[in-house]
Amino acid sequence: MSFSSLLRCKTLLSLPCRTALRRFSTQTDGEVRIAKVLKEKFPLATSLKVVDISGGCGAMYEIHIESDEFRGKRTVQQHQLVNQALKEEIKGMHGLRIFTDVPQK
Repeated sequence: MSFSSLLRCKTLLSLPCRTALRRFSTQTDGEVRIAKVLKEKFPLATSLKVVDISGGCGAMYEIHIESDEFRGKRTVQQHQLVNQALKEEIKGMHGLRIFTDVPQK
């Protein structure tokens, strides 16, 4: 990530109103790209939510994913699967929050 991108990201993070307004708009390109990768890697996912929590600059994301592919795996193993699926995308990120779950039967 370039210095100007980081600077823009830090500026946006210091503007909570802008972040709050962004949450009511459409998905960013980064959110769409990450969701697409996860849908391909986890076709059994029953719920998927990707949110750019960096204010729109793409430096940090929060992912909530529920999939039967996680059944029988410990949380750390579930998160490792998500990290592996996003290994190329993660190279350009500052941080990633992952929340995984297994659908109820």
